[in-house]
Amino acid sequence: MSGFDYDLIVIGAGSGGVRAARVAASHGAKVAIAEEFRVGGTCVIRGCVPKKLYVLASRFKDEFEDAKGFGWHVGETSFDWPTLVAAKEKEITRLSGLYEQTLGNAKVELIRARATIAGPNAVHFSDGRTARARYILIATGGAPVLAPHIPGLEWGLSSNEIFDLPTFPQRLLIVGGGYIAVEFASVFARLGADVYLAYRADLPLRGFDEDLRKRVAEALTSAGVAHHAGALPTRIDKCAKGYAVSMSDGETREVDAVLVATGRRPLTQHLGLERAGVATRENGAIIVDAQSRTNVPSIYAVGDVTDRINLTPVAIREGHAFADTVFGDLPTTVNYDNVASAVFTTPEVGAVGLTEAAAQEKYAALDIYETSFRPMRATLSGRAERIYMKLIVEAEGQRVVGAHIFGPEAGEMAQLLAIPLNMGATKRDFDATMAVHPTAAEELVTMRAPARRIRREG
Repeated sequence: MSGFDYDLIVIGAGSGGVRAARVAASHGAKVAIAEEFRVGGTCVIRGCVPKKLYVLASRFKDEFEDAKGFGWHVGETSFDWPTLVAAKEKEITRLSGLYEQTLGNAKVELIRARATIAGPNAVHFSDGRTARARYILIATGGAPVLAPHIPGLEWGLSSNEIFDLPTFPQRLLIVGGGYIAVEFASVFARLGADVYLAYRADLPLRGFDEDLRKRVAEALTSAGVAHHAGALPTRIDKCAKGYAVSMSDGETREVDAVLVATGRRPLTQHLGLERAGVATRENGAIIVDAQSRTNVPSIYAVGDVTDRINLTPVAIREGHAFADTVFGDLPTTVNYDNVASAVFTTPEVGAVGLTEAAAQEKYAALDIYETSFRPMRATLSGRAERIYMKLIVEAEGQRVVGAHIFGPEAGEMAQLLAIPLNMGATKRDFDATMAVHPTAAEELVTMRAPARRIRREG
């Protein structure tokens, strides 16, 4: 390690950076990781984990209502926002501590400072020192973008702040149609807020299968969410009882808070990339090859900062592959096919593989299998809820190329479906699999006849 203080310096102690640091150290590298905030990154501190805790909290509303149909008599219920916020904070503090413990056990040095690139092999820390490393890994993640740029936008909240509001917003406007927007709309509506959801398109969740998008919109409406499809705020003004939001459709909404969930950007500003000559895209994303290496041979990047697939498990896999490749003599690339995803609305979305629209562009012939049915729970609760499932099958070889689910535990099912899809499973393989009864998932292996066949002319 002549001339170097470390074999590897990781900038950013989120999921991807922590995994890379730990695995690199297990291969014998001397590793330091720099973090200016809390260890754990977006997912643990202000993303997936607290979001899922709030989702679970919101679902008790349905649980209390459904219990009556099963013979339970639940008394008067009430929700206390500060209790949830405090419980969430306790749990993410515990998880952040476990991440720190994992780094310590792996003999990774944690540097609590802001780090910037000082050269191809040099990193400067906000505590005043500079260190040299054979390799530098950038894993700084992403940050919310507040848009569109309108008068009063400074009153808007991002997904970073929404978790820790001092008081519960009884009237909430959410701007955006992506998974963050619809998840928080579902959560706050169930927790008791009047929620208004404004987005540019005609349906939320652009990029997901059209049949799922329609069902999510319908479910949000059933939960009490008011949609402003095709409309966005044009101005936000502070008023006596909160905020007056002027909408492009001519309406004005008075609300207690405005959550702006219109997207995220790679967190590369003021990182010093230009000093090392690291190439970026127009949106600031770091350009990398299949091994996560930048145009500077000693500098790599993983996770949302590269703007490939912005999901925590992807960042973790990229960090692990980087460490194995560079320090473990185990050349590894990440397979981005059939990455499962979930949207934790209520009911939730689970998806893996191609949407129907994308499959039609790729294949000349498709068989579409789909089913819709009441979950067993709804037969006694009386809830007007239906599960929807779709399998997209490439007709010539009968390979299943897409699976889309809307209903309870859809995310769990999507995770398991990713395995057979990655293995190239056919519809015959699904048909040959014995069902587990009574379950919702059994419908995935009992759909016998296509709902429709799609054949491209010419």
